Amino acid sequence: MDSLQPLKHMLQTERPVHWEELPDIDLYRDQVLNYMPRQQVTRPCETPLTGAMINNYIKMGLVPRANGKRYTKEHLAYLTAICALKQVLSVSDVDFLFKQAALDPQLDAKTFYETYWSLLDASLHQTAGQIVEDSPEDQWAAIALRLAVSSYTQKLACEHLLDLLRQREEAKNPPPKGGKTK
Repeated sequence: MDSLQPLKHMLQTERPVHWEELPDIDLYRDQVLNYMPRQQVTRPCETPLTGAMINNYIKMGLVPRANGKRYTKEHLAYLTAICALKQVLSVSDVDFLFKQAALDPQLDAKTFYETYWSLLDASLHQTAGQIVEDSPEDQWAAIALRLAVSSYTQKLACEHLLDLLRQREEAKNPPPKGGKTK
């Protein structure tokens, strides 16, 4: 690669589909597994979604149970966000974050997905704005370091906010006296 143009172009253009573009028909698991890579802004080496992962997400309550053996737009919306967020958060943190968002009665799957999509779009555009296409190769390490440090500090802030939310939840729902905590 002679320039950063392909990276910047990917950040500016690759997106999951909008809610209205998600399949209108229910999909079988194999179809979901084949569909999901198209929903991610990924590098080829990232771990693909598996059937076992979907089962685990269902058991955790991150994703609703399938309708028979078929998955809806709602499933695809949540799986799209999970696949991206698990790159920076533990699955249990993603679960907690989703459950906090679910406390908002206005946040159905469509609204959740549209909010996620908008946040992803804005963040990708912001990151693309930090990439100067004609930067000489001797500056690429500095750009990568700046992006890595920014990612690190944002992850720290996110984890701290999740800790504060957990503390708030525990204060609202303290364990029973004499009862054991996990």
